[in-house]
Amino acid sequence: MMPEVSLNVLDIVQNSVKANASLIEIIIQKNTQTKELSVTIKDNGCGMTDEQVSRVIDPFYTTRTTRKVGLGVPFFKLSAELTGGRFSIESEVNVGTDVCAVYCYEHIDMMPIGDMAATMVSLVSVNPSIDFCYTYAVDDRSFTLDTREVRTILEGVPVNEPPVLSFISDFIKENEAELEKEE
Repeated sequence: MMPEVSLNVLDIVQNSVKANASLIEIIIQKNTQTKELSVTIKDNGCGMTDEQVSRVIDPFYTTRTTRKVGLGVPFFKLSAELTGGRFSIESEVNVGTDVCAVYCYEHIDMMPIGDMAATMVSLVSVNPSIDFCYTYAVDDRSFTLDTREVRTILEGVPVNEPPVLSFISDFIKENEAELEKEE
């Protein structure tokens, strides 16, 4: 199992990349009343049939030809359920897929969130043609980093240029710290 939520996100987003998504949304919502942390990944990729959705949580099912197991989704599901949380996946062919893991973040088995700034920088740097929308929320306060907006501001400068990636990292770290400080 992945030791951090951010690494699970990285793994699940790779499925969206392989599904030819042009927009991938990553939403992390912390609810201090219910003590829950939800992690949602939505894409507009090729989607899955109902049969594929029912099989995707099986570690011995994969669409890969390089190996016979697919552990990303089953581990993501298990990591949430180990905390007393829950997991859902919804998909529609030619529309996209939504994956959501809800963690009880005060549970002893809750893993750290990890470095979401580094995760987002990795995703943007190796997938510059895909748009990413990252939202982090604590109760009713939130911020969003949307590469569509970044592209507009950059006026043609690639989003995977080192100064842009540095900006993305700093923006995420500063805003996450601000939201956590106000908690």
